[in-house]
Amino acid sequence: MKAKKEVAHTFTEAGKASICLMCRLLELPRSSFYAQSKVSPTKRILENEIVRLSEDKPRYGYRRVAALMKRSGKRINVKRVQRVRRRHGLQVRKKQRKMKRMEPNLIKRLRASRPNEVWSWDFVYDQTANGQSMRILSVVDEYTRQCLSLRPRRSYRATDVIEVLEELILKHGSPVYIRSDNGPEFIATALQDHLLKQGINTHYIKPGSPWEQPYVESFHDKLRDELLNREIFYSLEEAKIILRTWTKEYNAERPHSSLGYQTPNEYAKACTQRYGATRPKPQQADVSLTTPAIHIRPRTHTMTLV
Repeated sequence: MKAKKEVAHTFTEAGKASICLMCRLLELPRSSFYAQSKVSPTKRILENEIVRLSEDKPRYGYRRVAALMKRSGKRINVKRVQRVRRRHGLQVRKKQRKMKRMEPNLIKRLRASRPNEVWSWDFVYDQTANGQSMRILSVVDEYTRQCLSLRPRRSYRATDVIEVLEELILKHGSPVYIRSDNGPEFIATALQDHLLKQGINTHYIKPGSPWEQPYVESFHDKLRDELLNREIFYSLEEAKIILRTWTKEYNAERPHSSLGYQTPNEYAKACTQRYGATRPKPQQADVSLTTPAIHIRPRTHTMTLV
């Protein structure tokens, strides 16, 4: 009935047919054609808000949009958000990437049990409008999911990575472990010496096994889907400003599904009240499960821990 009514209104408002003719052709009662919507103003306002948020954040699903509305004080049902988005064609369709499982008998992951225990860092690549490539160093706290740093440069050396790390340590304190792949910047002697002085343990994943670094890979997926695939950077300075703004939004405004739709900053604040701001102690290694990811230097801790 609703579809027939929309078709009839479309043709009559365009002056292509009379109301009587359209109602007769579509077998639509004329009373239905003239009937006014009984949607209350409150519901219409909520629907408009759902559409506005969905268009403003096109890569957010209906659950995250509902969480944003609840955080702003609105009483809304998740299924209503889903219905409205479906009616307006605002669903997020995303092809899932296949992920290779870890072999449980060979390795166990190091898992963070509190804030500032395990950081994860890696590079993501993009380019500016003139075709010049840039590398973005991202640092994530695996427990709170906070993005601690997101800095683009044309190129990175080990000294540049050390500079970023020093700034983060001054602001957040030093972590117990840093998880990374075996990129040349992360296994450089200068960085190894600096981490040793800071008392930070390294945790390298197996070469060619990005699924062993799931938190930063998941973060990169969100970063690319919600920002990098939608923005054109005309200069490196513009990229820095946009990435800094997005980082603040990600930490302070974006509800995170694995944190019960809290923001990373809210979750981190609750964790600070629960655990305090003291630095966690290193986890006890199980020698039977130690698996060096890469042979660098004997003094570097590269064990895989329980």
